Amino acid sequence: MNGGSEITVRRLAYADLTRVVAIERRAFPAPWSLPMFLMELSRAGGISLAAEEDGDVVGYLVCSRFDEDWHVMNVAVAGHRRRQGVARLLMTTLLERIGDPGARLTLEVRVSNTAARALYESLGFLGAGTRRRYYSDNGEDALVMWRTPATLRGSLEGIPAVDPRWAGIRPA
Repeated sequence: MNGGSEITVRRLAYADLTRVVAIERRAFPAPWSLPMFLMELSRAGGISLAAEEDGDVVGYLVCSRFDEDWHVMNVAVAGHRRRQGVARLLMTTLLERIGDPGARLTLEVRVSNTAARALYESLGFLGAGTRRRYYSDNGEDALVMWRTPATLRGSLEGIPAVDPRWAGIRPA
């Protein structure tokens, strides 16, 4: 990673939330609130990670488990550490912690966020559909991406792109 000290990844803690909310507010036009983070951290079975540099949180990831699927809910990196591999480190650590090569992961990403989309694609995620007007700040669509054993082979076989649970999705 470029510039600065070594970055380590650890479990996100309640004590980190002041810094996390500050990063969130700078990263997103429609940021999560503190109660949203508290709710996600209190869920059993999820994985929430902090990227730390010199004792300071510089990025975070929140992932929840729903039935057999993992949903990457939120990933953000502090402005001064963006485009330096922090999000990749968080995502690869998540995959290691899940520890199941057959795991099914999904996420939504702004269609305009080409850097994030490229990162997710490099990790085996494929776009499976869009959620129209998903983002409340500007009505932008979200690309729904999945990572499964099939997507790792370049196939969308078995992906619930038009599953009724995902109302409002249209195929990619």
